[in-house]
Amino acid sequence: MVLLGITFFFALYRFDEVRAKISMVMGVFMPFITGFAIAYLLNSPMCFFERTLYRNLRYRRGLSIVTVYLLGVAILSILLNLIIPQVVQSITDLMVNMQTYLEQLNTLVQSLIARFHLEGEGITDLVISYQELMNKITRLASDAMPKILNFGVAVGSGVVTAITALISSIYMLAGKGRLVPQLKKLTYAIAPRTSAERFLSVCSRANGVFVGFINGKLIDSAIIGVLCFILTMIFRIPYPVLVSVVVGVTNIIPFFGPIIGAVPCVMILLIVDPWAAVRFGILVIALQQFDGNILGPKILGDSTGLSAIWVLVAIVVGGGLFGFPGMLLGVPTFAVLYSLVREWTNARLESKGIDGDGNPLPTSRGTEEES
Repeated sequence: MVLLGITFFFALYRFDEVRAKISMVMGVFMPFITGFAIAYLLNSPMCFFERTLYRNLRYRRGLSIVTVYLLGVAILSILLNLIIPQVVQSITDLMVNMQTYLEQLNTLVQSLIARFHLEGEGITDLVISYQELMNKITRLASDAMPKILNFGVAVGSGVVTAITALISSIYMLAGKGRLVPQLKKLTYAIAPRTSAERFLSVCSRANGVFVGFINGKLIDSAIIGVLCFILTMIFRIPYPVLVSVVVGVTNIIPFFGPIIGAVPCVMILLIVDPWAAVRFGILVIALQQFDGNILGPKILGDSTGLSAIWVLVAIVVGGGLFGFPGMLLGVPTFAVLYSLVREWTNARLESKGIDGDGNPLPTSRGTEEES
């Protein structure tokens, strides 16, 4: 314990250096971390094909791996060909026509001021500030285009890393039948049997929570994105593909996702068509209610077992520490920690012979007869 305390103090005292070293190590192992993430996402569909479609074949594991990767490449290609060009075109049109949209917004505000005899000075100042903000965003987006191209070059230069991650994910899926027993053997060799069994039990529980939450959230977000696209087309909201992609992607984040996605979309629609922004705001609220009360519980069920307040804490803390991945993975991580703390608390109360209110636990009938 003393050694752990000294190590913790040293890590806090030299936090910047420790963080730099951790970042360097993470950079070295990033291809394998990415490969593990890919393998973890594809493991469930691979097991499904292995159990159903190829269960009577000799090379069912290899055929299942080939099938899931071909499906993944096909889905990714369809998304890139259908969505990305339209999103890029929407962003380009928005940047080109930004000044026209702002002038139309200013004209609308001035007509409303004249029609309803409003106090125009404060509203005009607010519109001018909003126009300056949007012009600044447009300039920043235009200035960022060369950086985006440079980023594309950087991505192109990282093809080796991507190939390494892909190959490592294939090896992980193909060799998980040997890799998992090896890790279990190593765990039993390092730790006492009771501690090893406890650790493996926690890992199994965490795996169930993460698989159920991530797969369910991906399906839920895809459905919400498609439903948002259909409704935006019905209600004639501008840039339906762009706003639907934003809503679908941000919906992966629990609790705050719809709000995070709605804010930039409303700001964009407000300068294009204010009434469309109002319709979109109502639409997002309806989608959020549908997702939170009907679709989400049907797909996710009680995969986390957390109340709303703990979900909020997990998202805020995870996002503050690790950004977007923390907001996504903070909920299942906190769910596992919550279940462990709950078990520890119940065990401590039982050992003391009291309940959560401090009252003595009722004795069993056998104990009473012996007494």
